Amino acid sequence: MADSNKTRRFKKSATLTLALVLICTLVLSACSSNSNSGSGTDTGSTGDGNSSKEAPVTLKVEVFDRGASGVNVTNNWETQFVNESFGKPNNINVQYVPVPRSEEVQKLNVLMASGGDVPDIVFTYDTPTFNRYAEQGGLTDLAQLLDQHGPDLKKFLGDDTLAYGQFDGKQYAIPAKRANLGKYASAIRKDWLDKLGLPVPKTTDELYNTLVAFKEKDPGKTGGKVIPLGMTIAPAQIDPLVWSFIQPTTDEQKYTLTQRLGSNDFPILLPGFKDALQFMNKLYNAGLMSKDFSLDKDKKQMGQDISNGLVGFFSEDDINPYYPDGMLTTLDKNVPGANMIPVDAYSNSEGKHPKPRYAPNGMYIMIPKSSERAAEAIKYLNWMASGDNLMKMQNGIEGENYTLNKDGIPVAKPDASDAVKKRLATAGDMAIVSNGMQFGSDEKNREANSLKMDPKYQEKALEALNISNSDTFPPVLTSKPIEAETKYGTTLEDKYYTLIVKTTMVKPNQFESTYEAMIKDYMQSGGQAILDERTADWKAQQSK
Repeated sequence: MADSNKTRRFKKSATLTLALVLICTLVLSACSSNSNSGSGTDTGSTGDGNSSKEAPVTLKVEVFDRGASGVNVTNNWETQFVNESFGKPNNINVQYVPVPRSEEVQKLNVLMASGGDVPDIVFTYDTPTFNRYAEQGGLTDLAQLLDQHGPDLKKFLGDDTLAYGQFDGKQYAIPAKRANLGKYASAIRKDWLDKLGLPVPKTTDELYNTLVAFKEKDPGKTGGKVIPLGMTIAPAQIDPLVWSFIQPTTDEQKYTLTQRLGSNDFPILLPGFKDALQFMNKLYNAGLMSKDFSLDKDKKQMGQDISNGLVGFFSEDDINPYYPDGMLTTLDKNVPGANMIPVDAYSNSEGKHPKPRYAPNGMYIMIPKSSERAAEAIKYLNWMASGDNLMKMQNGIEGENYTLNKDGIPVAKPDASDAVKKRLATAGDMAIVSNGMQFGSDEKNREANSLKMDPKYQEKALEALNISNSDTFPPVLTSKPIEAETKYGTTLEDKYYTLIVKTTMVKPNQFESTYEAMIKDYMQSGGQAILDERTADWKAQQSK
């Protein structure tokens, strides 16, 4: 019996030994097979030296659908370029989720509320929408991800731009970088100056004397219809004049006394604002500016007056006058020999020409907190800001879509086929890290922008762009949204412009009483609440 037990134990041991030998043989065979997979002998190889490569992950990215005929926003040259150049090397399948541009905020709210169906990258131009998502905890804090996966993106954007994506000290958005920060430039009839033997005005005092000369001597022979200063109630005409009167201020004054109503900063409480209104009152009562400026909210009447040769001087969004078939093209047709040139005449007490500029950010690019692809999202944005990828997305293929001029700026090929031109149909909505065309420097950006204008006016357009970017100051960036501005902003913006209209048009002896009454009403309607909140926030920031 004992021998029988020994025999069974021996057989069992032998069986186990044989099994171990077979397992080792299989493992060695597998290891040998893997070691040769890069040679191409493995029929299961993907061709990239990794036969066991995992399936690609999917990165979902929002894209605007503007409803353009014949344009597929989810499958086109741009999307294919992204997936070939970024997707495949990183084992990422980039899918685009269309959102109607006209319903941007509404659709985004639905997507964010859906949780799992929201894309990994979403964006909005609407600041309150970004603030709301950040405040409600719906966004990913991107600071560490940027450090790990976004070195080129951080370099491209810079700290000033990135600051606009912060909420309560945390980086909840990647702001797109605006290509041109300039807002406003002015223009004057040089041919009128020449007829009167006057120099181009360089200060506000010189400008006033020039406007008086235009009215009294009517160098354009308008038959008494001359409008020395073209004016409307729009920011492009109001802001350059008003801000030039604002006195030098401390950081505390800027922070506490500025009031942001809607999307712009308003200087209603800053020192010098009242002086600006008195100057407008002086201009109006002397008959030196557009009589019905308060009715011209869309600037159409001023545009007609300029085109008809009635206006001697005006301010505008920097290059607006120089677009093909714009107001200056019409002026040249209506008034042969007319010569409107860019000028920077409004000056402050320091002899400078201060004017507001845009914030450096465009849209807010966000990664919802529910996303499982935050790292891939930052890698995608970093890729876009790296090398010449943004250049290709915005301009296409050199030699087919464009050629380079002597300064290295892409110039669209006029003889490019429709199919080649169509490559860029979605370029502006795909190259999301930039708001506008980027060419490596502010100077090149401005030059490239001027090249889009009527060839006759390209030099003037470039000068207007240079003016709009000189002596500028940025918006005041608060540490968090000012709740009183959100609550009262719409009402106070209307009151601000009503204040300008009424104080401008009253008789000089009624200015003081009108101004005081309207300022009092403004402060009681929410202005004081904004002042109090900004002052408290400033003090809180200084105590940290």
